[in-house]
Amino acid sequence: MEKITYEWVKSNRKTIAIQIKEDGRVVVRTPYSMSRVKAEQFIEERRDWILKNQKALKEKQDQKMVITQEMRKAGVEKAMEIFPKRVEYYARLMGISYGRITIREQKTRWGSCSGRGNLNFNWKLTLMPPEILDYVVVHELAHRKEMNHSRDFWKIVEQVLPDYQKRRKRLKELSAEL
Repeated sequence: MEKITYEWVKSNRKTIAIQIKEDGRVVVRTPYSMSRVKAEQFIEERRDWILKNQKALKEKQDQKMVITQEMRKAGVEKAMEIFPKRVEYYARLMGISYGRITIREQKTRWGSCSGRGNLNFNWKLTLMPPEILDYVVVHELAHRKEMNHSRDFWKIVEQVLPDYQKRRKRLKELSAEL
């Protein structure tokens, strides 16, 4: 039986935990007082769980779209054309002002809104259906009135997009593919 390789992190914690990173690496976190024998015993007891989750992660990675430089360049150009139009349309509809629009490629965010009203959008949204892109635009513009995710914030989003929950769920599903 193949030995599971892992990174061992000792800290002031009271319990032991196993984490499987996005690249499939196994990280074991233990209290300082725990011996290597105990840590390896814990890993062995959870071998099936570790292997199952590593396999699922690999399958998920295999399904991810491979983005070429050409796709990136075309996507950024498309985003620079689309976002100003969509932001202007929804800002007027919502009675909201905004600052500069920037196109980026963040790893974990689809959009953001600064305290000064500047909006950032991930160009990869151009690879998604227009209703998802519009959801992110409305979401960020709503932050111009509420810089949080309170009930009032979601009411603002809902006034413009009554089906925002469906769009939000779809964005999460599609995010796994990009």
